[in-house]
Amino acid sequence: MTQAEKGEAENGKDKEREREREQRGAKRPIVPAAVPESLQEQIQSNFIVVIHPGSATLRLGRATDTLPVGIPHVIARRQRQPGQAACRDSWLLRDGLNKPESTEQRQNGLKMVDQAIWSKKMSNGARRIPVSPDQARSYNRQMRPAILDHSSGAKWTNTANHPEFLVGEEALYVNPLDSYNIHWPIRRGQLNLHAGPGGSLTAVLADLEVIWSHAIQKYLEIPLKDLKYYRCILLIPDIYNKQHVKELVNMILMKMGFSGIIVHQESVCATFGSGLSSACIVDVGDQKTSVCCVEDGVSHRNTRLCLAYGGSDVSRCFYWLMQRAGFPYRDCQLTNKLDCLLLQHLKETFCHLDQDISGLQDHEFQIRHPDSPALLYQFRLGDEKLQAPMALFYPATFGIVGQKMTTLQHRSQGDPEDPHDEHYLLATQSKQEQSAKATADRKSMSKPGTYEGDLRGQATDISERIYPQEVELGSSQSDCMISGNDSEEPLSAHMSRKTAISQFEGKALGLDKAILHSIDCCASDDTKKKMYSSILVVGGGLMFHKAQEFLQHRILNKMPPSFRRVVENVEVITRPKDMDPRLIAWKGGAVLACLDTTQELWIYQREWQRFGVRMLRERAAFVW
Repeated sequence: MTQAEKGEAENGKDKEREREREQRGAKRPIVPAAVPESLQEQIQSNFIVVIHPGSATLRLGRATDTLPVGIPHVIARRQRQPGQAACRDSWLLRDGLNKPESTEQRQNGLKMVDQAIWSKKMSNGARRIPVSPDQARSYNRQMRPAILDHSSGAKWTNTANHPEFLVGEEALYVNPLDSYNIHWPIRRGQLNLHAGPGGSLTAVLADLEVIWSHAIQKYLEIPLKDLKYYRCILLIPDIYNKQHVKELVNMILMKMGFSGIIVHQESVCATFGSGLSSACIVDVGDQKTSVCCVEDGVSHRNTRLCLAYGGSDVSRCFYWLMQRAGFPYRDCQLTNKLDCLLLQHLKETFCHLDQDISGLQDHEFQIRHPDSPALLYQFRLGDEKLQAPMALFYPATFGIVGQKMTTLQHRSQGDPEDPHDEHYLLATQSKQEQSAKATADRKSMSKPGTYEGDLRGQATDISERIYPQEVELGSSQSDCMISGNDSEEPLSAHMSRKTAISQFEGKALGLDKAILHSIDCCASDDTKKKMYSSILVVGGGLMFHKAQEFLQHRILNKMPPSFRRVVENVEVITRPKDMDPRLIAWKGGAVLACLDTTQELWIYQREWQRFGVRMLRERAAFVW
C-alpha cells in the first residue's frame, strides 16, 4: 500500500469516528460542566424537562413538546400492615365546612349572589327572572335512572400483584376495599403537610419523587439513569415557602439526578407563555387562586396574594345547590373519589357565567362506576348553574368558617445555610443608612446644595431594593401596613399591624376584589394603568362560558373612579392566542428553556452540592 493510500484510509477512519461521535451526541448531550465555560453554550431544549406541579394536576414534558402530559397529582401507597384503617386525603372536602356557622354563612353568601344576578340586566335590557329550586325539586325527586348497560365498562385498578404504589389515574381507580393509602402531596399550592400518616415533609417529598419519576419514565420515556443528561425547569407558586423550594431543588438534583435546574414563578412563566410583557396574572386553580402583577418579567412582591379557594370549591358548592334542587343521584358521596370526578365533570359541562341563560332546562348525565351498571339520569336545573361559579366572587357561599382564606407574602423564618438572607440585610440596613447619612453630611458641608438629598434618596432606594416591603394592603384599605425594622417599631404599633394583617388574612376576598387590591398595591399609577389594560386569567378554575365578559364587567364597575377616566380599556384575557389557559404557565416554562438569557440562571448539581441554598439567592431570576 502506497503512502497516499495509507493517508486516505486513515482520513476515512477519522471521518467515520467523527460521524459516530456526532450520532452519539444526538442521543446524549454533553454533560454540563460544574460552571459552564461559556454562557453562550448550545441550548438543547429537547434535553430540558419542564415540571409544573399543581394541586390537582401534574403537568410535565420536554421543552420541545407542543403540549405537556397532564396526570392527577395523586399517589396510592400499599399499607404495610393490611387491616389498618386506610388514610385517604380528601379532595372536595376540607376543614371548616361543618362548623355551626357554615350553613348560615352559605345562605348569606347565596343571598348576595342572587342579589348580584338580579341587579345585572340581561343583554336585551330586561331583568332576569329568578328560578326557585322548588320548581326543579318536584320533577327531580321523581326521576329514576335508566339502565344503559348491565356492565359500565369501567374497571378498578388491578392490584393482584400488590404493587408498592400507584400513580395518577390508577391511584384514583383503586378499589376502596384494597389496602392502599391515598395521598395528594400538594394542597392549596403548598406541600400537604399534616399530622396524619404520610403528612411529614420527608413523606411528602418521597411521594413527589415517586410520582414525578414514574411520569418521566412512563410518559416521557426517559430512563431514570439518563436524567444526568437532562436539566429541569421547575415552576413554583408566587407566594412560595423557601424551605420547601430548597427541599424540592435538593430532591431534583441530588435524588432524581438531573444535572441542572432553573426555578421560576408561575405568574412570570404565564406572561412568557402568553407573549405579554406585563399583566395582572389571575391563576384560578383547583385548590387555590393566586393574583399578582408582573412587569417585564418581574413579579411585584407587594401585589401577591393567594386565596384559599378554587375550582374544587365551586364543584362542592354546585353539588350543594343541586341537592337543594333534588339532585336525582342520591348515592353521591363527597368522600368517594369517583363521585368527585363526576361532580367536576358536571360543573365543567353545565356551569356558566352568562346572564342571558335563564329558566329551567333539562339535562342528562351518565354514571359509569366499576362493578355497577351504566346509568343515565335526567334532571332539571335553573339558576344553580350560574350561582355556583359566582361563589368565586362571593366566597361566603362556600361556607368555610375559621380558616385562613387570604395569604400575603411574609418574611421567611431564615435559614442557617443562607447567612446573607433578608434578616441579615435588614439588620445591617440601619448601619448603612447611618453611614450614608454621615457621608452626606460631610459632603454637604464642603459642597452645599442638593447633594445631601440625593444621597439620602439613594440610600433609601438601596434599602428598598435590599429588602422589599413585606406587606402593603394598598391605599384602598384605609390602613397601609408597610414593614420596617421590627426592633425599632413601638410594641403597640407592631401588635396593631400584626392584628390588621391577621384580620385581612381571615377575610375571604372575592376574585374581583382581590384583583383590584393587587393592582392597587402597584407602586405607580402608570403601572396600575398597564395592569388594568391587561388582566390575564390562567388555570382551569374559571373556564366557564362568558367568564371573560363577566369578569371584565365586574372590574369596570368596581375600579376606582380616578382610573375609570384615564384607563382607555379594561381588558380581561382568558385565552391568549386561543391557547388552553391550563397550559399557559407550563408553556412559559418551555419558552424560558429556549432563551439565550436563561443560560446564566442554571444551577448545576456540583454547585448545589458545594454551596446549597445560596445558589438560589445567586441565580434565581426573582428576589429570593
